[in-house]
Amino acid sequence: MEYVPHTDDDIAKALLAIGVERIEDLFADLPEELRNPVLDIPAGMDEVELLDHLRHLAAKNDVASPSFLGGGVRSHFIPSVTPHLALQGEFVTAYTPYQPEVSQGILQATFEYQTMMSELTGLPVSNASMYDGATAVAEAALLALRHTKRSTVVVSRGVHPESRQVLETYLSALGAESQIVDLEGLTTPEFRPTDDTACVIVQQPNFLGYLEAMPALAAATSAAGALFIAVVDPLSLAVLTPPGAYGAHIAVGEGQVLGNPVSFGGPHFGFMVVDNSLLRQMPGRLVGQTTDLDGRRAFTLTLQAREQHIRRSKAKSNICTNHQLTALMATVNMAALGPTGLAQIATASVHKSHELASALRAAGAEVAMEATFFNEFMVRITRPPEEFRRDLAACGLRAGVPVPSEFGVGSAILLAATELTKTADIEALAAAFTDLGEVVGGREVFGD
Repeated sequence: MEYVPHTDDDIAKALLAIGVERIEDLFADLPEELRNPVLDIPAGMDEVELLDHLRHLAAKNDVASPSFLGGGVRSHFIPSVTPHLALQGEFVTAYTPYQPEVSQGILQATFEYQTMMSELTGLPVSNASMYDGATAVAEAALLALRHTKRSTVVVSRGVHPESRQVLETYLSALGAESQIVDLEGLTTPEFRPTDDTACVIVQQPNFLGYLEAMPALAAATSAAGALFIAVVDPLSLAVLTPPGAYGAHIAVGEGQVLGNPVSFGGPHFGFMVVDNSLLRQMPGRLVGQTTDLDGRRAFTLTLQAREQHIRRSKAKSNICTNHQLTALMATVNMAALGPTGLAQIATASVHKSHELASALRAAGAEVAMEATFFNEFMVRITRPPEEFRRDLAACGLRAGVPVPSEFGVGSAILLAATELTKTADIEALAAAFTDLGEVVGGREVFGD
């Protein structure tokens, strides 16, 4: 049943005040073909038909064949306890916990999340998660512009292309300038920022999978009075140097690998952790620990400026909510695995990816090996990447994230391996490279 609160007389008075005759006139700026498009919607189904249809669609999902997909989203082991606890009704239905007296459970879980992210990154203050990794990158850049009062954002091309696209969208509305630092080979070269640089953004490992010289880049950035923003793979921090240890002012990234399954489009969650000097510039929510009237440990939202809800463009951020449930899954997952479990998963992923690279090189594939990689690397191929990916899928292998043309490496794909990758899967992929003719006579160095 439709409910429209405005009477015909209300609508007529509103249109008269606006100065138009019909409601349709309000949309005159839209092209005619977009106002009332013909929608190709199939006929409705009863419950039995709908369930059959959904089962048919679900059966198209390939979740069993070996996966070597990466490019920002990877499949890792998730203990059964993670979805069991995170999907409890009290968490699934919880929203913004403005009333702490009835929200202690979600507030405490969020406080634990913040603590874990701070420990992982080596920086003292974490917010209560963000939408995703790409918006976290953009929000970090806006933070730097506010804090430094400068107008240029320098970003390595090694930052995920999708994150850079979101960043450009944010910056275009502000009139801020962005500069891209091209890779030299597979990594970001050392350079000196200018006096107008607000921040330098570098990803570790970078989009191609290789490790950057973060300490040197951070030092050069700080020397220029700019903020260094590290876009990090949080799982890698179980074995790699944390951003706080090499001088990063802000750490951001995508949290999917910490306990969320691989899904088409998510949902994922972004994270942001900053040093103390940036505390009051940080967007999003922050849960703090306090005591109640009886002296008991308690939790509440703190240092969240209400301006972000009401001041529109004058606010620090227009992010007023977050992906709390998926961040909660990461919290449960990290608690279940512990530091040792996270390190074991990260280490096993490194070993498996290097086993994969060795197998492909032995088969004659052109693997990029000039720099150290974590658990993802690049392979040059002789056909369009999308076509090769379809060929691998026909072989029962999910593999081959295309490397965008902007990287200037020709036809190339990214391959990833994790602790879930089996030796038999690696052998199958190496055999597929041979069968599909993607070998170059044993050349081992990319670009020879």
